[in-house]
Amino acid sequence: MEKTTELAPKKTGWRWGTNRWLVLALIILGYIGANYFFSPVRPFVQLPAEHWMKNPLFTLPGIGPFYLTNTLVALIIVILLVFVLARSFDRAVKKGDLVLKGIPGALEALLEALYNMTESTAGKWAWTIFPWFASITIMVLLANWMELIPGVDSIGVIEHAEAGGFGIQQLGSFFTTIVNPAVTEGGYQLVPFVRVLSTDLNFTVALAIIAVIAVQVIGIRAQGIKYFTKFWNVKTFFSRPIFGVIDWGVGLLELVSEFSKVLSFAFRLFGNIFAGSVLLFVMGSLLGSIAIFPSIFYMLEFLVGAIQAVVFGLLTMTFMAQATQGHGDHEEAH
Repeated sequence: MEKTTELAPKKTGWRWGTNRWLVLALIILGYIGANYFFSPVRPFVQLPAEHWMKNPLFTLPGIGPFYLTNTLVALIIVILLVFVLARSFDRAVKKGDLVLKGIPGALEALLEALYNMTESTAGKWAWTIFPWFASITIMVLLANWMELIPGVDSIGVIEHAEAGGFGIQQLGSFFTTIVNPAVTEGGYQLVPFVRVLSTDLNFTVALAIIAVIAVQVIGIRAQGIKYFTKFWNVKTFFSRPIFGVIDWGVGLLELVSEFSKVLSFAFRLFGNIFAGSVLLFVMGSLLGSIAIFPSIFYMLEFLVGAIQAVVFGLLTMTFMAQATQGHGDHEEAH
């Protein structure tokens, strides 16, 4: 008889039995460092984006000075990340692999889910609406998840605080950190190099305006000049005065609702992500001595960032699909 031997499969990846001690050691070191060396400090919170430099880059006539802000730097990073994702996905597809793996595989699954939602809602206009839906969702998703990256909102330049602030401590020859306790005057605050993009109202309002304008463009492409009867309907104004006045009033309400979409889009995204960033600041300063506690809130913000990105893109896609449908003449037979 021939004796056959089977090779055991090689184990790869994360080995919890070996690396759990490393995780435990990091938790202990974090606890010691937070309690005996550098206690967590709540970052300075403000609505406007901070400037990288005091002098503006340029000044536009009638608009004003243009500064380089930390949220503008975040926008550049998000655009670069979108470009890198697109290039990696394109290269993976061109290789001819039937099943994509890694980041391209995850991106393929996301795009397939988004397209299925678009096709079930928009029908034949799916190929026109889908690029808007996917682009907005991915961009907002990356912008929201920036708050989970170490160093965002925590690495920057230390400046004198206008009111209150914290003390500082020198770390070597080039680095300085903010330390407790807080002071009433003469303190310092941290101005981060990069701040979460979605916490800047300028970004959310600009993206909302782009989305609403795109909805009108899709509506005009689908219905032509007839699309504007949605806002100004006087077809039955004289033939049936009562119903004509009602249709005219409904059109004005539709016009007001289009403008209100900008506020709805902008403040929903801004409010949720800004509140999430403040939550991470506060929980990190209160519970930062044990790393496992702030990690729970990081997972919460991971889910909130994903949900808000999908909601923003899904509402845009739904409004575009509705814009392709005519309202009819509302004829009534007696």
